[in-house]
Amino acid sequence: MTREELTTLSNEELLAEKKKLKNSKIFHATLIGFLIGILLFGFGAWILSPEKQAGFLIPMIFPIWFVYKMLKTPKKDSDLEEVLRERGLD
Repeated sequence: MTREELTTLSNEELLAEKKKLKNSKIFHATLIGFLIGILLFGFGAWILSPEKQAGFLIPMIFPIWFVYKMLKTPKKDSDLEEVLRERGLD
């Protein structure tokens, strides 16, 4: 949602959006932790393997990309947090 759309919402609707935001943050933190675990396990297995093939590292690009995209999205959530602070609904 854009900042203009958020300012037109009532306090109850903003609190509902805040709850969705909290659940979203928890989900993203869990998913990021899971993907980092996959990366650590994959790199550890690659380091310990007797045959170090670079092709094994190619699938590791996907978790890195997903983590990057998830860490980039909080910019959208900052508008909601700012409107909540303005109205005193922290």
